[in-house]
Amino acid sequence: MRSNKINPLFSPILSLSGIGPKLDVLFQRLVGPRLVHLLWHLPYNIIKRKFINNIIEAEINSLITFKVDVIKHKPSYFSSKAPYKISCLCGDTPVTLVFFYARQPYIKTVLPEGESRFISGKLEYFKNTYQITHPSHIVEIDKLNTLKNIEPVYSLTAGLTHNIYIKTIDKILQKIPDLEEWIDEKIINKYFFNDWKNSLLKSHQPTSKDDLMESNIYRKRLAYDELLAHQLAIAIIRNYNQKTKGIKFNQNLNLVFKCINNLPFKLTQSQKKAWKEIFEDLTSPHQMIRLLQGDTGSGKTVIALLSLIHAIDSSYQGVLMAPTSILAQQHFNNLSTILKPLNINILLLTGKDTGNSRLEKLSLIKTGEAQIIIGTHALIQDDVSYHSIGLVVCDESHRFGVFQRLSLTNKGKKPNVLTMSGTPIPRTLALAAYGNIDQSRLTEKPEGRIPINTKSIPISKVNDLINRLTNKIETNEKIYWVCSLVEESEELDLQAATKRFESLNRKFKGKVLLIHGQLKEKEKENVMKKFQNEDYSILVATTVIEVGVDVPLATTMIIENAERFGLSSLHQIRGRIGRNNMPANCILLFKENIGELAKKRIAKMKETNDGFEIAEHDSLLRGEGDRIGKKQSGQPSFLIADLAFDKELLEDARKTVEFISNNDPKLENENGLRLRNLLHLFEKDVAIKTLLAG
Repeated sequence: MRSNKINPLFSPILSLSGIGPKLDVLFQRLVGPRLVHLLWHLPYNIIKRKFINNIIEAEINSLITFKVDVIKHKPSYFSSKAPYKISCLCGDTPVTLVFFYARQPYIKTVLPEGESRFISGKLEYFKNTYQITHPSHIVEIDKLNTLKNIEPVYSLTAGLTHNIYIKTIDKILQKIPDLEEWIDEKIINKYFFNDWKNSLLKSHQPTSKDDLMESNIYRKRLAYDELLAHQLAIAIIRNYNQKTKGIKFNQNLNLVFKCINNLPFKLTQSQKKAWKEIFEDLTSPHQMIRLLQGDTGSGKTVIALLSLIHAIDSSYQGVLMAPTSILAQQHFNNLSTILKPLNINILLLTGKDTGNSRLEKLSLIKTGEAQIIIGTHALIQDDVSYHSIGLVVCDESHRFGVFQRLSLTNKGKKPNVLTMSGTPIPRTLALAAYGNIDQSRLTEKPEGRIPINTKSIPISKVNDLINRLTNKIETNEKIYWVCSLVEESEELDLQAATKRFESLNRKFKGKVLLIHGQLKEKEKENVMKKFQNEDYSILVATTVIEVGVDVPLATTMIIENAERFGLSSLHQIRGRIGRNNMPANCILLFKENIGELAKKRIAKMKETNDGFEIAEHDSLLRGEGDRIGKKQSGQPSFLIADLAFDKELLEDARKTVEFISNNDPKLENENGLRLRNLLHLFEKDVAIKTLLAG
C-alpha cells in the first residue's frame, strides 16, 4: 500500500478542476494519466517577459507585457476563418489584438470595451500597425501579480496549450507532500542535494537557462532518485529470482532440430553462440532472464523462435510480446509459416480481439491448446490465464519497460524471460537499464546481405534528389522519407511531414503515404499494410518507422534534417532498409552550417554499419555535451536521468543499492519504509509486489 502522503499524487489528471475528457486524452498522450506523471515532465526552456510602458520602445518579435485600453471589437461577419480584431491603445499608440476562430462571447467577456487590461504576447508590426496575435495572457489590472516575469516552457502535444499546461502543473505543485529523506547523508553532502520536494519545485520553476542544464543541482537530485529507484527495483526482483528455482526445460530438442533443418538459410556463428547460451540457461534450475541484442536483420527472431519451440519440446507454452499490433501481426505471419510443418498451434492476441473471438482465444490459452501465443500488452491483462507458461519473449526493441515485462512472469511459476533489443546498447548503459542481466549479442548479418551505402546531401539539393527517385519508383522499389524528430514539438513535426508529403504527392501522384504519431493504432496499421502490399512507393513519416516492421522491397531511406537525430536513432531508422539482397541506400539530408557534433554523427554513419560501434560512439558524443533530446540518442530511456551526464550518480546509486541489499533487503527498517515511497513514486510496483511475495 502506498503512503497516505503520496496517494494524492496518483489521482487521475481528470480529477483536477478544469480538466475534461478531451484535455485528459491530451495529457495522457503526453505524459500519462496521473498527477505524478506531470512531476517528471520537466521544462526544457524559459520565457522571459519584459514589462513596458511605451510600446514604441519595444523590439518587434519580442515577448512583452503592457497595459492596453480596449476601444472597439471588430468581429468578422463574413467568414469564421477571418480574423477577429480588437482595436486598443497603449498610451496614445494604437495596437490591434488578433484572434482566429474566436469564441465571441468569451473574448467580449475577457476584453470588455471601455476597460483596461494587461496583455502579454509577441509584438508584431503589420500594415503600419502594432499587433499581438493570440495574446498568451490577458490579465485584469488588479491581478497583475499573477503574471510571471519568467515562465517555464514544456514540450507539449498538439492541442494542449502552454497556458493550460502551466495552470495544471501549478495546481499539482501545490499538492507535493513533505516526505522524510531516503538518501544517505554522505550522498547528500557529496552533491549538496536539497530535499525532494524543494528539488521538484525548483526544477519546475527555473529562473535562468542554467537551471535547465544537466548539471543543475535540483535536476541531479531527481535524477539520482530515479536511478536509485530503478537500481533498487531491479535488485529486489533479481534477489528474489536467485533465491527460488525457475522452470527447467528438458534436453529434448526434436522440434528444435527439425525447425533448424527446415530453415531456408544457415545460422550464423553469432546465432549459434547465442542459442547455446540460451539453451544452457533454459536447462538450468534457475530462471533465465537474458537480453538478446543485435542489429536490425541480425536474426534475433529466429533465436527467439528456437527458444519458444524448446518450451513446446518441454511441454510448456511460449509467449512472445511485441510493442505494437503491427509488429505482433508480422511475427504471427512469419512464424506461422515456419511452424506449419511442426504442427505447433500458434495464436495471436491483441487489443483488437473483442467479444466471442477474444473469449475463444482466452479459452485456447487457458487449456493449453494454444502452444505459442503472440500479442501486444493485451497478453498481460487480468483476464488472460495461461495453462503453463515456460518462456516469455519480449520484443522490446526501442523500449525498456523492464518491470512491465516482468508482469508477464507473474502469470506463471517463474517462467524464463528473453528480452530482445534491436538497438545495440553499450554494456555500461545496458547494466543501467537492466541491472546485472545476462547478455547475448548477435554481431553478424545473414549471408548475402549487402551493407547499406550511406551518403549525406545538403537540403539545398533536395529537388535533385526527388527527381532521382523516379527510377526507384519505376522498378517498384519502396522508399522511406523520415522528417526531423523535434522532441519539443509534435505539432511542428506533423506540419513538416505534411508539407513534405504534399510536395512529394504532387510529383508522384497516388504513390505517397503519410504516417505520424497522432494517427490511431488502427490507422497506422492500415497505412503500413498499404505500403507493404499495395502500389505505393513512398512512405513519409514524422518519427522512427515502426520498429521491426519488415518491408523487403524498401531499398531507400531518406532522413530529412538528419543533424537533429542521435547516432543510435539514425542507425535504427537506417535498419528499416537493406532487409534483402538488393543494394540499399540511406541518404542523410542536412542543413548547411551544422555544428561540429552533428558533423561527427553524420560522418560516423557514413563510416560504419556496425550498431555496437555506433552505440559506443553515440555515448561518447553525448558525453561531449551533444545536447540532442534523449529520444534521439538511442540510450535507455529514463524520465529525468541522462546516462551521458549522470554516470557518477548511477555508480553511487548502485553502491547504495548493494549496501541496502546486504543490510535491509526487504526494506523493513525505518529508511527502508522511506525507500518504499521512492519505489512507489517511480511506479516500480512490481518490485513492491516482489517484496510482499518474498
